[in-house]
Amino acid sequence: MDGAQRTRVSLLGCVALFLGAVNAFSPTDSEFTFLLPAASKECFYQSAVQNGSVEIEYQVIAGAGMDVDFSIVSPQGIHLVSEFRRSDGVHMVEPTEAGDYQICFDNSFSRFSEKMVFFEVILDSPANDAGADDEWAGLGEPESLLEYKLEDIKESMETVHRRLERSRQMQTVLRAFEARDRNLLEDNLWRVSFWSCVNLLVMLSVALTQVYTVRRLFDDRRRVFYTH
Repeated sequence: MDGAQRTRVSLLGCVALFLGAVNAFSPTDSEFTFLLPAASKECFYQSAVQNGSVEIEYQVIAGAGMDVDFSIVSPQGIHLVSEFRRSDGVHMVEPTEAGDYQICFDNSFSRFSEKMVFFEVILDSPANDAGADDEWAGLGEPESLLEYKLEDIKESMETVHRRLERSRQMQTVLRAFEARDRNLLEDNLWRVSFWSCVNLLVMLSVALTQVYTVRRLFDDRRRVFYTH
């Protein structure tokens, strides 16, 4: 096998390894949007492994007040995070314990208004990084005329993938912000239109009342009798 063929084989091996490494480096990402009824509480459970990390981000995108109570409870029953009457938040739990984490949203303080809540859970496991390192180690040092070191390629791929993943997460968050702003705008538009109509009706009523009152002042219905 000549140098060009070895270079082609090495590049193909790097490409195949990159496709496998992307899956290994990818954290578990889940998104959910739900309707939280008035005077109620909803809890979700996320399984985690030992010495991993869990990032939770939430936003209230619709509903009067745009706020909820939020809490995170560890598998041992310890309250890690407790927030009250918040519209959004971002929390990181690191390192994690093995077990199920409880993520709760509470709308008990609101008796009449339901809320629409968006939240995202990013779960990162150390097993992913270990598996990726084993795959890179198994490849060995490539015989390439381009004189790229395998460690440099690995670092560049990891950096690009992390940035792409972060960009995707930011786009998801921005979409949630956009949905919340749109709902708030529509709600404000309805309120402005309603009170504008009320003010218009009041002004018309006052105008008609004034016209009627003025006409009554000049409308003398008394009859004058002359005696001859």
